[in-house]
Amino acid sequence: MFAKTASSFVRLVSAQDAEAAIQALPDAQRGLAARFTGKPGQIVLLPGDAEVAAWLGIGSGTDVFVLGHAAKTLPAGDWSIANLPDGWDPTLCTTAWALGGYTFDRFKPAGIELARLCPPAAADTEDARRIAEGVMLSRDLINTPADRMGPEGLEAAARKLAERHGATVSVVTGDDLLTQNYPMIHAVGRAASEAPRLIELEWGNPDHPRIALVGKGVCFDSGGLDIKAAAYMRLMKKDMGGAANVLGLAHMIMSAGLNIRLHVLVPAVENAVGAGAFRPGDVLDSRQGLTVEIDNTDAEGRLVLGDALTKAGEHDPALVIDMATLTGAARVALGPEVMPFYTDDNELALDLAESGITTADPLWRMPLWEGYDRWMDGSISDLVNGADTPFAGSITAALFLRRFAPSSAPWVHFDIFGWNPKDRPGRPKGGESQASRAIYHMLKKRFLD
Repeated sequence: MFAKTASSFVRLVSAQDAEAAIQALPDAQRGLAARFTGKPGQIVLLPGDAEVAAWLGIGSGTDVFVLGHAAKTLPAGDWSIANLPDGWDPTLCTTAWALGGYTFDRFKPAGIELARLCPPAAADTEDARRIAEGVMLSRDLINTPADRMGPEGLEAAARKLAERHGATVSVVTGDDLLTQNYPMIHAVGRAASEAPRLIELEWGNPDHPRIALVGKGVCFDSGGLDIKAAAYMRLMKKDMGGAANVLGLAHMIMSAGLNIRLHVLVPAVENAVGAGAFRPGDVLDSRQGLTVEIDNTDAEGRLVLGDALTKAGEHDPALVIDMATLTGAARVALGPEVMPFYTDDNELALDLAESGITTADPLWRMPLWEGYDRWMDGSISDLVNGADTPFAGSITAALFLRRFAPSSAPWVHFDIFGWNPKDRPGRPKGGESQASRAIYHMLKKRFLD
């Protein structure tokens, strides 16, 4: 992933400094850079220069992830950065370069040789490596199609990760979900050819604070009997993005050896159409004891998360974090790049917001608005799984989940997208890890020492 020594150097040049940099070149090289403007990702090669072999444009100089361009656009070989702009964190720069080299090549060879980075001296190279590995794990899981990443495939991925880090995995599958009281997970997944399951991974010293990561693992979402239109179903292999993100985050945590007792819970299902499918109007029992009337079978993620959140709260956690590709309303509000999160804990919210800025992993706190909580009340049940209004869909989904989250510990919900609709530097089109780097940074500050 990284080089130990470099044979070539790249200089980072902002748009503001581009003209002066060109004028400072020897006459023999000035023509090579004549069209260089310093726009993000622009490359100019300077053959014959013993010190700087290339320039990379960084635009305004505010986006560290512009370095993601370098891995695939510079000539193959081992490179060092000749200059880091003020305020650019060396470890984040190293991470951004590595993530820019990602390609999902399971079915089609990448056919490209990457430019490798010799990290800056001040970089924590091992931390950059574990973060990049975690992000790439999440990307790979999301990008893998549902015929190869159903509930069984997700379980296999969790077991592989556990084996790498000496963690343990337990799984409750099929009708055992009913006997062990996970009725909503069972109901959502029972119509699929692969049985639904609750996957649990545990790692760490039992004496350390227990941190629960709950990830929505809907491996494909047809919408159920309230079936989605084809255009909205096309990317539903990514509906297990919450599970993919918590597994990638778990890799970062375990690799860093944080002082926590990690508890990962992944309800893994396919929301399929079949004779056993749950129906609009059905009333489901839940592990917590609340009854839930089904308004729409396409609001299934909150159901499986409800049982998993209840289970997480039964083990005296110090913190519960859930991640889910839960609502289109979140994308209407904040688009595909900024991830909303919900919590009643102000200190936690502040730590997460600061971590999002530090790691260039953008987050935005959204309100758990009490006035909308009554919208989730049922008439013949304790709850409905969908409010009878098109307004505030991401907020009402979060309020639904809060009914199942433990009241004895801080809880935070991330309504992620899990996908890059367009290529961006360091963030290629396809499956994406979102909010995980910020969460890891927050946990590292709290539990590393």
